[in-house]
Amino acid sequence: MDLRELIDYVRAHRAGVVSTLGPDGEPQAAYLTLAATDTGELVFDAKPDSRKVANLRRDGRIALVIGGPDGTTLQCQGIADFPAGDELERCTSAYLAAFPEFAPSFDHGSVVVLRVILDWARYGDFRDTPETA
Repeated sequence: MDLRELIDYVRAHRAGVVSTLGPDGEPQAAYLTLAATDTGELVFDAKPDSRKVANLRRDGRIALVIGGPDGTTLQCQGIADFPAGDELERCTSAYLAAFPEFAPSFDHGSVVVLRVILDWARYGDFRDTPETA
């Protein structure tokens, strides 16, 4: 899977499981909406007082699984951060392009934007008869 295919896959599936590390190293997971920027970063929002935000402020390592119901998955990992300035605007724009219905949460400051820069990804196709492109 090349970068363009990864971006298209995330944009088509729009959600996945995000796993972070809790204070004692225990895994903590959540099913969240996800967007992809044009450069392949993954973007999601979260409440500022959520466990995932606290976990990622302490340790940015993150793993994600996208897909599943159609017999395909994208497993990936990387480092999450909290973009600021122009990067925050760019990531917020990508997220709201995918999920315009969430704009009021951004207007009221009730969410933060997180960006994931991937350092590993693997696509799996577990269908009996994989589709051909």
